Amino acid sequence: VDLDTAKQELEEFIPHVRNISDSSIRKMAGRDLARFKRFKKQGIAVKFGRFSEKENNQIRKNVEEFLSITGIDSAEKLLFTSRYPEHKETISRLKAEHLFCEKLSEGIPRPWRLIYYRARKIFDPNNYKGRYTKEEKEKLKKYHALHGNDWKKISEMMSRSNLSVAMKYSEIKSAINYGPWSKEETQKLMHAVEEVIRKRMDMEDANSLSSSEKNRDLLIEREKLYQKLPWTEIEAKVGTRYWRQCKQKWTTILTNKMTKGQQLYRGTKGLQAKINLIKRLYEMKAEDANEVNWEELSNTIGDVPRAYVQAKFYKLKVSCVPFWQKKTFSEIIDYLFEEKLPELEEKL
Repeated sequence: VDLDTAKQELEEFIPHVRNISDSSIRKMAGRDLARFKRFKKQGIAVKFGRFSEKENNQIRKNVEEFLSITGIDSAEKLLFTSRYPEHKETISRLKAEHLFCEKLSEGIPRPWRLIYYRARKIFDPNNYKGRYTKEEKEKLKKYHALHGNDWKKISEMMSRSNLSVAMKYSEIKSAINYGPWSKEETQKLMHAVEEVIRKRMDMEDANSLSSSEKNRDLLIEREKLYQKLPWTEIEAKVGTRYWRQCKQKWTTILTNKMTKGQQLYRGTKGLQAKINLIKRLYEMKAEDANEVNWEELSNTIGDVPRAYVQAKFYKLKVSCVPFWQKKTFSEIIDYLFEEKLPELEEKL
């Protein structure tokens, strides 16, 4: 398949495909296109976003079956072959012989690359090492001074995952303020978010807007105000706050603006919001949090960002559902509906 044809065919499944590099498109044409077409015949759409527990279990199953077929003795060797240079040639041969790409992605309607990254995250023992000690934080600063943003190298030196060391360095690289946000910090955050959104809009609309239109104030779809914002970039612009703090603060600002400062989760309104939330979640019959349409649910509480609704649901399950960690998503919803809902309705 030539590049233009591949783009055209992939666009049906991945609307943003024209923003992807040519080399990635060629790989997707080989690894994904036929799979996507098969899923389409089964009426299954290609998915993005957070992996569901069902998908995670399918990845585990696929990896375990591949290990069983090939005799490779650990998922770490399979997915982090560079850590075992003495076995690299053998493992690479077994991957090719037994069609590793096809086997890993079996039953999962997502781009192969995302499945592979997810598998690496699940099976990387360096992801499960708990909190960083003071000594580790000092080492991380030292290694970054020596190697810059070479997270792969630093992760190997620290026996932590790439993502873990990158995120932790982002958190500790400077004196982060943990107190209340100052007016100046809040302004910086708002300007930073506005800047990245405008930049994104300009890029998206570059081909469709005339030069005179480009200068007008942009009308922004609500979702663009909080979905997939580059928080590490925003963190750098704010300067005194860690990226997660920026995200939480922006959600608060946005919620206040969208609700005109009303306290949606207090008093009688709060009770009604909880009742509505539980009822809608129950009606959705979702087996996993990933299957929930949080955008739709946000209208159940009020005109609020999805992160606000997700946070409220988290508080609800933690405070009301005993042993919630051991329950499936649907069991949590059933418990809230059967046990908590009558209690809330009685209070109302």
